[in-house]
Order: sequence, then C-alpha cells, then structure tokens
Amino acid sequence: MSIQIAVRLPDEMVTELDGLIAAGLAPSRASVVEAALRRELRQYLYAREAQILAADSDDADLAALHAWVADRRPSLD
Repeated sequence: MSIQIAVRLPDEMVTELDGLIAAGLAPSRASVVEAALRRELRQYLYAREAQILAADSDDADLAALHAWVADRRPSLD
C-alpha cells in the first residue's frame, strides 16, 4: 500500500530530478524522492541506535561513535 502526498521542491531540484530520469538513472521522480527519504530515515535510526549504545556503556569507542554520528546527524532545516 502507498499513500500519495504532495511535496513542494525548488525548480532547480526538479530540474535535477528530471535530468536523472532523462539520463536513465532513475525511473521516476517518486523513486528518487523515496530513495532519498529512506537514506535520511536510516541516518536517524543509526544515530538513535548509537545514542542508546553509548548511554548503556562506559566504552570510549561507543562514546566516540555517538559523538561522530551526532556531528553528522541531518538537520530538518
């Protein structure tokens, strides 16, 4: 099952999407947006997991991992 939603994107971004499709690198705009959203959601999941692991341990490596992930956490700006 899928739900259709409306998303507003800058003209330049849509032009880039259409370029990917024209070059045969993606089948549709929706497929590119879906893949990007999956990557973004995975980053949030990994950041949360690193935080949980670091909080439950005194391991310096896990603390370093958490700090590294936190620096790369995507913003919603």
